[in-house]
Amino acid sequence: MKTIKKYLKIYIGIVALLLCGAVFFFIQRASDLENGNMRNWISASAEQRMAAVKILIGGEEHGDLMVACIDKIATLPDSGEMAVRDAASLCYTGIQLRENL
Repeated sequence: MKTIKKYLKIYIGIVALLLCGAVFFFIQRASDLENGNMRNWISASAEQRMAAVKILIGGEEHGDLMVACIDKIATLPDSGEMAVRDAASLCYTGIQLRENL
């Protein structure tokens, strides 16, 4: 009986460690939206999207327009694997070109 309790405690300890590791891994992935892909962008909230745009462009200038542009790119077919950073770069370049016309 003692050996069963001993192995049960070890088993529960291993499961708890694996569960904590998995939770930590998913929390780290979810908080890094600016380095994620467009699937992460679609599932993020509006506040997370705006915060990621502020980090990517280094300020608040054209924040709403950038979010709208990246949202539009996210709706394109086969854009799920595209990096948010690449989409933001495309949008920011387009905004700069439009301003200089």
